[in-house]
Amino acid sequence: MTIFTQNTPPFACNIDENPTLNDFPFCDTTLDIQTRVEDLINRLTLEEKIDSLVSNATNIDRLGIPAYYWWSEALHGVSNVGPATHFSESVPGATSFPQVILTAASFNESLFRAIGKVVSTEARAMYNVGLAGLTYWAPNVNIFRDPRWGRGQETPGEDPVLTSKYAVNYVRGLQERDDGDEERLKVGASCKHYTAYDLDNWEGVDRYHFDATVTRQDMEDTFQPPFKSCVLDGNVASVMCSYNKVNGKPTCGDPELLKGVIRGEWHLNGYIVSDCDSLDVMYRNQQWEDTPAEVAADALNAGLDLNCGNSLRVNTLAAVNDGLVEEFVVNEAASNNFATLMRLGFFDGDPRNQLYGNLGPEDVCALAHQKLAREAARQGIVLLKNQFGSLPLSPSDISLLAVIGPNADANTTMIGNYAGIPCKYTSPLKGLSAYVETVYDAGCRNTRCAYAQLNEARNIASEADAVVLVMGTDLGVENEGRDRTSLSLPGEQTRLISEVASVAKGPVILVIMSGSGMDIHFAKENPKISSILWVGLPGEAGGAALADVIFGRYNPSGRLPMTWYPQSFAETVNMTNMNMRSDLTTGHPGYTYRFYKGETVYPFGFGLSYTSFTQWVVKAPKLVKMSLNEDYVCSSSDCRMIDMYGVGNCRYLFDVVIGVKNIGEMEGSYSVLLFSIPPPVINSVPQMQLLDFKKVWLAPKQVSLVRFEIDGCRHFSIVDEDGNRKVALGQHVLQVGDVEHSLLLTI
Repeated sequence: MTIFTQNTPPFACNIDENPTLNDFPFCDTTLDIQTRVEDLINRLTLEEKIDSLVSNATNIDRLGIPAYYWWSEALHGVSNVGPATHFSESVPGATSFPQVILTAASFNESLFRAIGKVVSTEARAMYNVGLAGLTYWAPNVNIFRDPRWGRGQETPGEDPVLTSKYAVNYVRGLQERDDGDEERLKVGASCKHYTAYDLDNWEGVDRYHFDATVTRQDMEDTFQPPFKSCVLDGNVASVMCSYNKVNGKPTCGDPELLKGVIRGEWHLNGYIVSDCDSLDVMYRNQQWEDTPAEVAADALNAGLDLNCGNSLRVNTLAAVNDGLVEEFVVNEAASNNFATLMRLGFFDGDPRNQLYGNLGPEDVCALAHQKLAREAARQGIVLLKNQFGSLPLSPSDISLLAVIGPNADANTTMIGNYAGIPCKYTSPLKGLSAYVETVYDAGCRNTRCAYAQLNEARNIASEADAVVLVMGTDLGVENEGRDRTSLSLPGEQTRLISEVASVAKGPVILVIMSGSGMDIHFAKENPKISSILWVGLPGEAGGAALADVIFGRYNPSGRLPMTWYPQSFAETVNMTNMNMRSDLTTGHPGYTYRFYKGETVYPFGFGLSYTSFTQWVVKAPKLVKMSLNEDYVCSSSDCRMIDMYGVGNCRYLFDVVIGVKNIGEMEGSYSVLLFSIPPPVINSVPQMQLLDFKKVWLAPKQVSLVRFEIDGCRHFSIVDEDGNRKVALGQHVLQVGDVEHSLLLTI
């Protein structure tokens, strides 16, 4: 076994040092977890149980239980944002994958899971040398509703299906063990922030005070599906409740949302945790109750198990003594927390003698992991414009490449927020310089670009064979706690781009590095700007991935996971309006491709390639007849829809097969996005909605058949105004690209 020289990882039931622990059933690995947890709870005092309800749980020496710090982060790589994780001389950094919004643009489920698996391997390796925890508060599965949200970069985008599939696969990658034991966990994930949280600080409204007014319809068909998928399909170990109120109640104190939905309807096998200091926010900012003890009681009675912060440690005993919360509620919360630690092996003795005990520093930043980071960035990069096939560039045709812009030599900007210390950085300038000789000028002091320094930029652009402009944003523009008020490029970036393009003698490639969409309509229409690429926040290898795309080593296949709106959207839409659906009486245009009625700069799902693909419907029914129970009565007089949960086990499976051919001259990947346009059986049905997606690789002239298994009940369901999911009867239209297929759903 590998010998490590770091600190010993925290773990309970160290029988080698304390043989008397052998007499405690909670240390007996042959017993089931419920029996072990019950034994442990029965041995604890009330004060000890209360100490287990907070993120910095204290040690219980008499039972051989060390302190445990719950808060670690792994949004797109092991991060040192949480206090439980640290880097050291032997582990100076961890693999930093692209920020989630770019990974989602790959539309590749296997990639989502592969990243999660690498992150959990590095997390376990760091835990074994005392540098990390076992519980990671990721992924962020909030819907990217409004393009101004500073944390949209952390999410998989605006679509509930894409977000759900990302969540499930990333969670499984993090949690699933190589031995197939479904009860045990490799590390514990947490889907956050539950729910309807997508505003941080906009025009004086902050997340601590914001009360999100959400209709039942929007809650069921937009905000809740990713969390539901996390629990039901991903078997996630935790759900984190958010700061904001929803319809007047703080989410961390709402029994309907926590105990009723997460624990009751979805049957979470794990713990519910508050966002950090949420209980203090409930008391001080939201003035939810008169005393902190009442807030603690409300949260525990609602179903909260763990408090990121110290409020439950300080106030729970008073809440119990005052009769505000029963001790059995504390027992249930502590049990959920301890059960999670037992599933992680924390109570199974030295983790270095367990399944992942051989992992160590050499398994962090492994070469294969760094290659996957580069591949993930390549798969996500979106080609938005390619006039006259200007890209890819041939290195042999470029004697000198001008690289210009405030993000051209970016490092930390590439990894976005909730990032740790990466293994290394490859900036765009460094990546491009590996292919050809380059000359560089920032053009602006930073991305805010208060003053564009044009002379040098114009000079080098006019002499180079081609120009790459790397523009966009950074965490000083969009971040946690910082929402945008504008969708335009910051400061004088637009002027810098236009001036450089006007004097360039060769191709001009505009690269947007950002966590959200921008109004770059001016560049889209400018014939001097030959190509546009969006690279998101591409992680530690972002510059190498960008260079691979620009010089044709990799054929771009990313698609936008969010709508790019015009600047007029930011000038007319109030970000506090949570209504997904448009309301023409008030002028509200709606949000996301599913409901937005207005002009776009680029639509959801848009993305070009260096080759051309054609697709067609190979197999799909024209008539689908649903079978109902004999005693079922239609929910409407003309039976335009049926209650999805009122017909017994509503499940009707059939296949849709799409043919795809690469008709170009270059190999490449293609994401097949299968949409449906539902019949207008109720007001405000989605204009169209994503049913499923799959990514295929095709050599030139190669054909692939892509099979989708469609559940007539689930995929053709809509949500009515009361939040009830119904199966829409009538004419549905399946759409892949420009191809449409009509399907009649009847009973």
